[in-house]
Amino acid sequence: MLNKKIIILIVLSLFLIGCRTAPIQDITDAPINTASGEVPSLSLIAREIVEAGSQLGWQMKKMKPGHIIGTLYLRTHMVKVDIAYTQTNYSITYNDSSKMNYDGENIHSNYNSWLQNLSNMINSQVFNATN
Repeated sequence: MLNKKIIILIVLSLFLIGCRTAPIQDITDAPINTASGEVPSLSLIAREIVEAGSQLGWQMKKMKPGHIIGTLYLRTHMVKVDIAYTQTNYSITYNDSSKMNYDGENIHSNYNSWLQNLSNMINSQVFNATN
């Protein structure tokens, strides 16, 4: 009987560890930098943001100039973000999610790393882009 209780406690502990949440860490006004130092066109930035997201498995949808919605499906999880951009900066903010334990402030702890990966890829794409 004692062994059964210990096993149940271990399984429950592992489940809770796997479902950790953390505060959402949106990316706000990240600078747009290019290798040439020139200010890129808005269409170039849009193209590179879409390419960056696509390389990481995000589905990117251009809504209007300056706004893209990115959606990522991983296993049973889904996250959706708004990407607002100008010629000088961009922001990535939470839009929606499914099976991410979102409570209005906190979300599955993997969300922030997925956002950071997307931001890093955008930075790389835009930096190496040419008009």
